Amino acid sequence: MSLASVQSSSLETVTVLETQVDDLSPQAIGYLYDRLLEIGALDVFTQGLTMKKSRPGHLITVIAQPEQAPACEQIIFQETTTLGIRRQLQQRVALRRERQRVATPWGNIHIKVAFDPRTDQVINAHPEYEDCADLARQHQLPWRTVHHQALCQWQAQQPEIQP
Repeated sequence: MSLASVQSSSLETVTVLETQVDDLSPQAIGYLYDRLLEIGALDVFTQGLTMKKSRPGHLITVIAQPEQAPACEQIIFQETTTLGIRRQLQQRVALRRERQRVATPWGNIHIKVAFDPRTDQVINAHPEYEDCADLARQHQLPWRTVHHQALCQWQAQQPEIQP
């Protein structure tokens, strides 16, 4: 098992960008997600809502490091019909995490492992979606089968917890 990309638990400042649109196709929203994540947005999500004149619309929310906010705003303006973006600085607590790798019968899969800030004990482990999806496609297996196998392999490699 190899370790990579270790981050410490900390309080950090992020920028939250929000805009509402009522005339954007689902394909454009998918493309927007891809572009924002490619340039380093930490998260992108949408929520359905009802806008003025009872029109259905989408609330688009982007979470980014403050230095990435201007680039994210530029992409939002380029790829949507919005005329304005709300910007807000917020603090968030991020757990220390490691990216570990496990071998499965079909290939290696990365596991995101998060640690409790008080005890430094593992509190969450989750196989990377894309790794599981790639291997599932390659071997014509259900994604859930690959995901479950990766988690079982990771758990089998963990030391016994003593009472």
